[in-house]
Amino acid sequence: MKGLNYKKYLARVEFDSEDHIFVGRVIGIRDVVGFHGESVKELETAFAEAVDNYLAACAELNQKPNKPYSGNLMLRIPAEIHASVASAAEASGKSINQWATGVLDSASHAL
Repeated sequence: MKGLNYKKYLARVEFDSEDHIFVGRVIGIRDVVGFHGESVKELETAFAEAVDNYLAACAELNQKPNKPYSGNLMLRIPAEIHASVASAAEASGKSINQWATGVLDSASHAL
């Protein structure tokens, strides 16, 4: 399943059964940026407006907006796992980075 993505910002969305609306929040940043809508179209529009408003507010306050994740991920793992990963990557004809990217991508889509 794909989530909402706008200007490299991502959102988590839940359904509020009491108010019968979708409620979303921009994830991956320290600031709190929320939005909501009664339909998927309204939700998508509200998400884009929330990101644009966040970026405009940061500019007006002369603050740097929190950036989405950089794509760099440092892991500390046991040497045995490192060796297994290196072997699996080599066996598939990929670098460890390429192999790990594929594994993590598959795992993230399973959520």
